[in-house]
Parts: sequence; C-alpha cells; structure tokens
Amino acid sequence: MKINQLSIFLENQKGRLWEALNTIATGKINIRALSLADTSEFGILRIVVNDPEKGKKLLEEKQFIVKITPIVGVELSDTPGGLSSVLKILTDNNINLEYLYAFTHEKTEKAILLLQAKDLDLLIKILKKHEIAIVPPEEVYNL
Repeated sequence: MKINQLSIFLENQKGRLWEALNTIATGKINIRALSLADTSEFGILRIVVNDPEKGKKLLEEKQFIVKITPIVGVELSDTPGGLSSVLKILTDNNINLEYLYAFTHEKTEKAILLLQAKDLDLLIKILKKHEIAIVPPEEVYNL
C-alpha cells in the first residue's frame, strides 16, 4: 500500500541538485516522480524511483542525507475536478495533508497523486472507505 519515497536534503549550492540526480542516473535508477521544495538554507528533493533502497545507498555514498519516507499513491481520472473531488473527501474526513505531488503517465491514462499525511493508516482507511483506488508500490516503481 505504501510507496517508499526518497527525501534528499540539498544545500542551496550550485550543482547540488544535478549531483543528486546524476548519482541516481549513473546508478541506472529511473525516477518515476519528483518534487522539489526549498527554503533559504536548503531544499528537499522528494523522488519516487524504481529501486528506493539502491537509490538511498548510492546517494549516501556521495554524502547526501537521505531518508526513506512512506507515502500513498492514489489513481484518479485525469479530468478537471479529479483532484478536487479527492481533496474534498479528505477535508470532510479531517485529513490534513503535509504535501502532495502528482504525475500522469501514458500507460495508465490516469493521474497518480502522491500523498503524505501525519497518519497514513487513517488516510488509507478513508481512501478505501470512499473507494478511491490506491496504487500499489510495484505499479509505480515499474511504470
């Protein structure tokens, strides 16, 4: 049910993002989704890759601070209002998201929404109750 995401802490320095992504690329690891947020001091690169354990190991060998973070993937229609309908259900059930990011893929013809909440088990319970399709980790890793 839960997808392992890599959270990589990046100093706000020229080339640091490239170094992280080049490490992933030279390790023959495919990125499935990516989000980057920054502050004045550092950035957090969140990526879903086809081999999270290998990605973490390679990045740590290059002195990156990396954490594996569980998230939940949800499949929804790639149409206007698809995201809004899911967020309405979460709001109505008092689920506060810490962050989210999304992507579409030609294989699925759907949008995949990646969600992080303080209580992932409750999030999953609410999603199931409302028959929202939860994407298995292997499906995302193998896109």
